[in-house]
Amino acid sequence: MAVLQWSEAFTLGVATMDDTHLEFVELLARVVQASDAELLPLWQEMVQHTDEHFAREDRWMTDTGFSPNNCHTSQHRTVLKVMMEGSKRGLAGDLAVVRQMADELGVWFPQHANAMDAALAQHLKAVDYDDITGQVRLPEALPSEQIEGCHGDSCTPQEAQDAKLETA
Repeated sequence: MAVLQWSEAFTLGVATMDDTHLEFVELLARVVQASDAELLPLWQEMVQHTDEHFAREDRWMTDTGFSPNNCHTSQHRTVLKVMMEGSKRGLAGDLAVVRQMADELGVWFPQHANAMDAALAQHLKAVDYDDITGQVRLPEALPSEQIEGCHGDSCTPQEAQDAKLETA
């Protein structure tokens, strides 16, 4: 399987998010290229990094009007659960499943970053969210109702409703 490489196409304009995504891609490359002896410690580092990465994005979503059960957060929970299962299986000696999961993360990440994370970054910029302090500088730009999820490339309740009407 080809190793995922960082691309400027992954840059979304939220510095902390961009830095975290770069770290994710670099760590994933190390996991994919790891020897059997290096694999599990690097995978554990990957799981820890991903847990912190997702928790940070989930906090940003909560701070800026996403419902706790939105599809972006749900996807984070699912991916992290699978990665933790990979840790258990790897510790039981099944290194092949860890390698397969790493390869699948290389396929999943660009799609996630360019869809869900791009929509989140756009939303954070629209409300002028300070990802360090958690301050929303344009509270008037916050959604009037919680965002249930990102439907296509929309990320506001009205855009989601409009998209549903268009497909009906």
